[in-house]
Amino acid sequence: MYISKSRLILKIWKNLKTKLANNLFNILLSLIIILALVSISFSSIKWIIFDSNWKVVTSNLSLFAFGSYPASERWRPAVWIFSLLFLSVVTLLGPNWKWLRKNLIIGWISTLPLGLYLLYGGYGLSQVMSRNWGGLTLTIFLTICSSFFAFPLGIFLALCRQSSFSLIKKISSLYIDFMRAIPLIAVLFFGQLLIPLFLPSGLEIDRVWRAVLAFTLFVSAYIAEDLRGGLQAIAKTQIESANSLGLSNFQIKRFILIPQSIRIALPSLTNQAIGLFQNTSLMAILGLVELLGVGRSILANPEFIGQYMEVYIWLASVYWLFCTTFAIIGRHLELKMIRNRSNS
Repeated sequence: MYISKSRLILKIWKNLKTKLANNLFNILLSLIIILALVSISFSSIKWIIFDSNWKVVTSNLSLFAFGSYPASERWRPAVWIFSLLFLSVVTLLGPNWKWLRKNLIIGWISTLPLGLYLLYGGYGLSQVMSRNWGGLTLTIFLTICSSFFAFPLGIFLALCRQSSFSLIKKISSLYIDFMRAIPLIAVLFFGQLLIPLFLPSGLEIDRVWRAVLAFTLFVSAYIAEDLRGGLQAIAKTQIESANSLGLSNFQIKRFILIPQSIRIALPSLTNQAIGLFQNTSLMAILGLVELLGVGRSILANPEFIGQYMEVYIWLASVYWLFCTTFAIIGRHLELKMIRNRSNS
């Protein structure tokens, strides 16, 4: 009896010793990680405030924002960018005015023709060719314009891939699989270098629209797959109920399939928008002076040679800010759709 009690006490002591050792190791490891993070944070803050030279950024803010857009006309892209920021704020705040909520989608759609009018000019504004666009303005334009064309094309491809017609289904599947199997940079090279070779003599598409075309063809394939997943998640009983009510195929797609598939696929669609915004930086390789291209051209200036850290930290901050805004808007819309669904 005495031996069994001793063994029990010894076993309890060993377990307690093991737990204490593990806890002590975890505590020491946590302290080391915290100290390392604090040290890195203090070093980073010290470098940002005292050691870095931000003149390379502050003296070139207009270049980062507008590129080589004429200085006297830079109010036009500024007005367009501020209109996008205003719509983003209105979308996030969730206005209580029903008429504004109903027309919010019209406001977002109208940003593209408004941007085209302000950036290109005409009808009272002096004309500015797209070769003078650059910086954040060009990055936003490529993102907005490519999304505007890729989204409906993606819906069309997703519906075609679900079609009962074998030929339509195979053609759309072949296109989607082909686009997803090649890298984006190859599509961009095709758009910039090979498309002009196939155009008839005298017909020319400027480089910005060739980039928009390449992004549209590439991103639409991924949007189609995201929406196809949303379509497959819709219960077949909803379609059967719609057929029993006498709805046509067009009405079923418009009022049942497309809205629900967009709601289900919204997180993936948000990722596509963020990825598209980031992938516009690839155009710096092909000669378009977007946000990253402006940074590279500034670093080529002998006055700012070697100040890579300041420029790339600034660019990373701008990309982070816009991508985070996209994520917040996407999450807001997702919660709003879920709330509207539960209320209905």
